[in-house]
Amino acid sequence: VRLLDIDPGYHANRTVMTFAGEAHLVVEAAFQAIKTAAILIDLSSHKGEHPRIGATDVCPLIPISGISMEETIALSKQLAKRVAEELNIPAYLYEHSATTSERKNLAWLRKGEYEGLKAKIATPDFVPDYGDPVFNSKSGIAIIGARNFLIAYNVNLKTKDVNIAK
Repeated sequence: VRLLDIDPGYHANRTVMTFAGEAHLVVEAAFQAIKTAAILIDLSSHKGEHPRIGATDVCPLIPISGISMEETIALSKQLAKRVAEELNIPAYLYEHSATTSERKNLAWLRKGEYEGLKAKIATPDFVPDYGDPVFNSKSGIAIIGARNFLIAYNVNLKTKDVNIAK
């Protein structure tokens, strides 16, 4: 597996890591990264500007070459199951891996953020795809799924008028 980029977002208090390689090795590297985050990050004392709901907030698997979306979906399910079983972190599938139409949307899964997670996880609509519906105060939840490439960027505006940004 080759680490392609590390983007520490200081204001959001999160780090985005991008790595690539053979599918089974990428999945193992993702699991080890999720495990390390669960050890080192305690969300109960975490603050940041960006919506977050887990020590590993989201782990997308993106097919690049020599693998289909269907194969990537299967790998995302294997990873989510392992995260729930071995790390006791409730896992949710999103995007192409989602089990309901709402769960395709990352914003829907993050709604209420970490602070609302204890109540949200106890509701029938928010039962994890893998793991028990039990609030993990240290690690939150993990959102895992197969998706296409995403190009995202931030634009800083010198205004507090949200309408201008929209």
